[in-house]
Amino acid sequence: MTEYWRDSAACRHADPEIFFPIGTCGPAMAEIDRARGICAGCPVRVRCLDWALAHGAAFGIWGGLTEHERRAAGRREHRAASTADDSQEGYGRWMTG
Repeated sequence: MTEYWRDSAACRHADPEIFFPIGTCGPAMAEIDRARGICAGCPVRVRCLDWALAHGAAFGIWGGLTEHERRAAGRREHRAASTADDSQEGYGRWMTG
């Protein structure tokens, strides 16, 4: 794998329009499915998704997820981090006091 992850992406020769469908239902579903099919076999899928989450990519399919799925994943991650912080604080208070 090269240092620059996009050079290894399965989508590098695909039509970019596939990854930016207009809408999330009806005819757009065929494009979303095509994009996900390309992402499914991509060796840098996780890096792509991580990049999209870190940079707040608001549109398109990144790492096989739509913008709605990425937002939901971000909320789940945020809740999990908050829960971990809360439980650690509780543990710290219990230990000290």
